[in-house]
Amino acid sequence: MNAPVTASACPLSTDDHGTPPPSPDTLAYSLTLPAGPASSGVARAATRTALRTHGLADMTNAAVQVVGELAACADRFTPGCEVYVSLRYRDGALRVVLYDGHPRHVHPRLSAACDARRRAALRVLACVVRACAGEWGFGEAREPGGGTRMWAVVPWRGARAYAGRG
Repeated sequence: MNAPVTASACPLSTDDHGTPPPSPDTLAYSLTLPAGPASSGVARAATRTALRTHGLADMTNAAVQVVGELAACADRFTPGCEVYVSLRYRDGALRVVLYDGHPRHVHPRLSAACDARRRAALRVLACVVRACAGEWGFGEAREPGGGTRMWAVVPWRGARAYAGRG
């Protein structure tokens, strides 16, 4: 005699697990993208959506430009690899960090030449961040696997002024 087979559905959770609703202070996203021509567009779209969702749409112009420039630079230096993008809003500013797999050069002249190429590739980023009264830079990634860490801090007030809303 076979026992009856019963099936049960997994219950759907109606509890929000204490997650606060989206607000500027809860903006914290990370994504990994292939370093390729399309990645800059994906990173810009994700940034645009995250800012809108968290009530920071007035930062969109500056932030999308910054993310796009960082992603395009990573593609130039590490085509065919992956890049990691992090967006965080803290202390009245959007913090964008992008890691690419391009290793730091050991030889000082190669390192200086590579840094000069990267700075040149990030000229537009520098102008946008300066216009927003923010900061930016790049250096060796301290994470396993190495590579390069590029970052920008875009203050909310500066981004509003950049968009003509401040």
